[in-house]
Amino acid sequence: MDARTRTTRKNLRSTEVPVDMLEPSDDLLPDSLLDVDPNAVTLKGYSKRASESKESFFITNNTSHRMSTVRLLLRYTTMNGELLTQRTVSVPVSLKPGETKLVSVKSFDVQRLFYYYAGPQPRKQATPFKVAYRLTGYDIPVGN
Repeated sequence: MDARTRTTRKNLRSTEVPVDMLEPSDDLLPDSLLDVDPNAVTLKGYSKRASESKESFFITNNTSHRMSTVRLLLRYTTMNGELLTQRTVSVPVSLKPGETKLVSVKSFDVQRLFYYYAGPQPRKQATPFKVAYRLTGYDIPVGN
């Protein structure tokens, strides 16, 4: 065996764990979302450790056209379903039809006190949370 450092991580649950989609009947969703197809994108492999300042996930374009700048409503809850916070994020990404990319956004957790429940449990004291999303819009680029 040579002296190279192993840089791969084992036991990652990346693309296998789907992110829950918010139901259209949800009372906290604005009426303006009724015109947006919630199935146009899929999120999987969400990741946020307690020590991280970013949230990462895989996003897939399920439409028949290119899209860019995907806007998502993200809702964070405790394991008991209590609302922690809800926010809208714009994800600057260019996706071809059927394409999947790993993206990152700045975390809601500026104090680094929370970790995603499906990820590894941290050594320090931290609270697990769940996240659900709803597509609020996306841009269709003109030309190439």
